[in-house]
Amino acid sequence: MNHNTPVSHRPSPRQELLPGVFLPHPGPPTGEELLHAVLLYARRPPGPGSVPQQAPRPVVGDAAVLPYEEAMITGLAALALHGFASAPPLLSLDRIDALVPRTRRLRSTGCARIVRSAALPRPRQIAGVHVAPVPRALADAAERLTDAGAVRRLLAEAVGGGHCELAAVVRELEQARLLQRPHVVDAVESLRAEGRAVAEDRLFQMVREYGLPDPVWNVDLRLPGGPPLGGVDAYWPDQSVAVELDMRTSPDAGWEEYVRRRELLEQLGITVVHVTPAKLRTALDQQATVVRTALMAAADRDPAAYVVVLPR
Repeated sequence: MNHNTPVSHRPSPRQELLPGVFLPHPGPPTGEELLHAVLLYARRPPGPGSVPQQAPRPVVGDAAVLPYEEAMITGLAALALHGFASAPPLLSLDRIDALVPRTRRLRSTGCARIVRSAALPRPRQIAGVHVAPVPRALADAAERLTDAGAVRRLLAEAVGGGHCELAAVVRELEQARLLQRPHVVDAVESLRAEGRAVAEDRLFQMVREYGLPDPVWNVDLRLPGGPPLGGVDAYWPDQSVAVELDMRTSPDAGWEEYVRRRELLEQLGITVVHVTPAKLRTALDQQATVVRTALMAAADRDPAAYVVVLPR
């Protein structure tokens, strides 16, 4: 053999992208291949080694190793798959988060970051990939983010873009104990204020488009010489009908106070129509019918107690 003859080094037809997970070609992976690689790593069989000797080694693109069982993509990568414009592109992420059961013994490595949970949500299927629903993905993304602006933009797009309701986001943030972080709380409070403004606009739209009589807007009610009865978002004095927006982000938050005020108003003969931002967004015609029915029924009720109406 002539030792001066150069040896040809041909590139390996595949490369190990993550422990026990192989890419079937040389060169950098695509975003889709990264997603599948992370999921393949997240669902690998438990054991002291990365892959048991008798098990076939997972190869990205091999349909035989699908589905991914309980593992799913979460965090910023999941939000990118949900179509968030405020989420960075997949290939710009240093790591892709994979949500797995808490009992799984896996370590974060390479491009895969493991996120554990005692209770996994039902995944969405997007482009053949198991993806966490938006509220859970947001919580996992906010866990890693320290940029208040980035958190605010993601939350605003989630609710403003119709991906989910604010209540669902707050529920996940609370479970993740993220509402103790000032920049997360600020983002939620900003979103609450924006949500109320949007809901009020839809309430105005409902009155205008469905030909309801004009109410007085955003007023406080009070018994003459007595204590305040609280504020309502719209009030028809002649019919003693009030509309109140329910901006609570949790079914239990402030519920007892709401029930107490509603019972007090109804004891005085005032009908309270309770609406949520979700109902105004998805069923505006139905809400208009509810309000119109309450206004028409006023003629059949006993006269309500006189209350003072004050601007809020």
